[in-house]
Amino acid sequence: MSLPLHHITRPSSLKENAPLLIMCHGYGSDENDLFSFAQELPEELFVISVRAPYPMQPYGNAWYAINFDANQNKWNDTEQAIESRDKIASFIDQACEAYPVDKNNITLLGFSQGTILSYAVALTYPEKVKNIIALSGYVSEDMIDDNLDSKDYSHLDFYCSHGSADQVIPVDWARKAPQFLNTLGIKNVYSEFPVGHGVAPQNFYEFRSWLEHRI
Repeated sequence: MSLPLHHITRPSSLKENAPLLIMCHGYGSDENDLFSFAQELPEELFVISVRAPYPMQPYGNAWYAINFDANQNKWNDTEQAIESRDKIASFIDQACEAYPVDKNNITLLGFSQGTILSYAVALTYPEKVKNIIALSGYVSEDMIDDNLDSKDYSHLDFYCSHGSADQVIPVDWARKAPQFLNTLGIKNVYSEFPVGHGVAPQNFYEFRSWLEHRI
């Protein structure tokens, strides 16, 4: 069975019903980027690292285009983002059929653009996921369904973190996420680290510990 998004895997130590972790990389990167975390994560996790669908030149991939106007203002291709959101949602279903994993124990781990998409998937399709590790990203409301009030978010749990010196995505954007999640009654924790647009070692150890208690 061929799945709709190119990906690499690290099998679980469990033969069946393994908790599944799906990694979504940032803009201009690929599936190998976050996969370096895999060997340091709990061995019972079945890890899948996915490549975003839009190739960039000369290399790398994107979940959606980021365009710059004459004043160097950035704007997102929201249509592409929503397509990618839905592709990830479909990928989750197909991965659960293709691999020996527990469809009720799925974690999304995103970085930057991959985090923005992870928020969008979880808030639009909450029935498909359980835990979300949201590194160096933010909630983009135009990528989420409008009817949030009608969805059941009671089982979701978010770990959110950001670099306080991030020059790519302002930390103020990330700080809005806990307030947004709180208004929906969603469990969440938020941490900041004195780094730029990246994952500090102490950030990794913190989210790993958070995840170990939830799988």
